[in-house]
Amino acid sequence: MKNKKFTATDLTKGAIFIALMAIGANLTAIITIGTVPLTFQTVVAILAGILLGKRLAAFAMTGYLMLGLIGVPVFAGFVGGFHTVTSPTFGFLLSFIALAYIVGLIIELNQQPSLFTFYLSSYVGLILNYLIGVPYLYLHGHFILGLTDVQFIPIAVSMVPFFLKDFVLVGFAATLAPKLLKAINKSSPKKTVAS
Repeated sequence: MKNKKFTATDLTKGAIFIALMAIGANLTAIITIGTVPLTFQTVVAILAGILLGKRLAAFAMTGYLMLGLIGVPVFAGFVGGFHTVTSPTFGFLLSFIALAYIVGLIIELNQQPSLFTFYLSSYVGLILNYLIGVPYLYLHGHFILGLTDVQFIPIAVSMVPFFLKDFVLVGFAATLAPKLLKAINKSSPKKTVAS
């Protein structure tokens, strides 16, 4: 399979989504439920998958994660640094790479995606976000905090308000996605710069 190279335009789009992730992480980071801040990152990561395609979206999400891990304060609460690996929400940060790739893959598998495809890919991405993030929350409590009485079901139930918020936002994003995709694909000249 041919390894397509990223163009200058691609890298610019990727950088824009890295910036959007940082903004989405901190737009409402002052509002928290328990230890988890309310953010718009899940929606931004899903839109990255839809608008950038699987490879570029995963690349952008990896760039965002690496930027935070080296210490740039782009994560929720304006934090950064390698110590965030031990934070309870790090699983959600990891999930953004996988969900952006899978969302992009679902869109790319359909040459002319219908509105249903946009909804399907978006909600698959949302579910993947929680399938990775919630178990990490549990493991954090059990292994990092050393809590012996931590149980998975109560942790999962505590995430319901976040899931409902994301469910509504993702539906809104999926509705707008076809128009956004059409606008972003009005391409400019493609000059290859990097793989």
